[in-house]
Amino acid sequence: MAEQDPPRMLHVNLLAHGTEATRPAQSARQRVLFVDQSGQIGGAQLSLLDIARHRSHDSEVVLLDDGPFRERLAAQGVRVHVEAGGAVGALRQRGFGTGALRGLLALPSLVRRVARRAACADVVYANTQRAMAVCVLGKWLHRRPVVWHLRDIVDDSFFGRTQRIAIRLLSRGLTRVIANSQASADAFRALAGNGVPIEVVHNGIDPAPFDAALLRDRLALRVANGLPSTGLLVGLFGRLTPWKGQRVLMEAVARMPGATMVLVGAPLFGEHTYEAALRARAAEPDLAGRVHFLGFRADVAELMHCMDVVVHASVWAEPFGRVVVEGMLAARPVVATAAGGVKEIVDDGETGILVSPDDAPALASALTRLADEAERDRMGVRARAAAVARFSPLAMLTAVDRIVADVARRDGVAQDAPAV
Repeated sequence: MAEQDPPRMLHVNLLAHGTEATRPAQSARQRVLFVDQSGQIGGAQLSLLDIARHRSHDSEVVLLDDGPFRERLAAQGVRVHVEAGGAVGALRQRGFGTGALRGLLALPSLVRRVARRAACADVVYANTQRAMAVCVLGKWLHRRPVVWHLRDIVDDSFFGRTQRIAIRLLSRGLTRVIANSQASADAFRALAGNGVPIEVVHNGIDPAPFDAALLRDRLALRVANGLPSTGLLVGLFGRLTPWKGQRVLMEAVARMPGATMVLVGAPLFGEHTYEAALRARAAEPDLAGRVHFLGFRADVAELMHCMDVVVHASVWAEPFGRVVVEGMLAARPVVATAAGGVKEIVDDGETGILVSPDDAPALASALTRLADEAERDRMGVRARAAAVARFSPLAMLTAVDRIVADVARRDGVAQDAPAV
């Protein structure tokens, strides 16, 4: 592939956003207890951060594990409590060994502690699957309606048979389900039936960091980050884990002499072996010097802006695809796998290119198609306009407010919960 000119600064029309443009009007609202299983920060937690910050004056967050997410919530003025004790973490990390037994023994205490806080709320809002389990198991104590913000495709790709059975049984205690995509909603209905009302609310992502990034010089950003100033530069943003498809992108770039790839993200939950395997592959002759590992970074918007193409290469269906929307907000064309919620985000050939999952030749072909800078810029401008119009924080927050108010009005309880 021939070398290209250094990236020029892309000028786009920035829509006015600001604080008032991205927040629904405040009104007398219901008290909400948000519950999340993780102290780490992922897409689900970033979405909850937006919602909890918006409702910080009348709500609080309970985390079932400590970590940087607690610090991030507190820094945003959100009241946050950690109800740890190992119950959820041990079950996640240790299967059915000794740690799992300790977790099961700790579970009743955890359920009671969360229920005690839930009894002071009008609505209990579970943001993750294990948080949902704790909230539903405690419903006989707190007697509050439980909303589950479903951020998973609950099929056999990610969930074992026992987990799926548990979700189906626990779903009977849910009052409402908010799904982050139609793909997530369809999988839930296939598993649990139509007994629980479910509504699709796509994640909203604040464009402000990307507005600021678009004003930066792309070449200067590349130089500052030790990235090449010429040649096609493609970036994959996300946790280093096999299902995110970093290895697929490597095999695609290996077919593209002159192209360079950037991996932004770090491994979690003992997946450092995978990172080591990626680094070993990157050192082989056909990729040597063409793979950059940047680790976890907070300046995602600026890094996306200096890429030529943002890549989403997940080998399994993504429930939503936050990174895809972020790439679009950065006015970059996105090449993404055609599965799950991603198909609800990208208009193939207009705002990005969709390829089959786990298909390195198809990914290489799509990236080669975007070797032309003018075509990339045209697609990037369309992508940004679509992302701003369809995935605004205002739309998400307004929908969540409406659903919470409706649940409290229809399903809230007049009587006090028993002492727990």
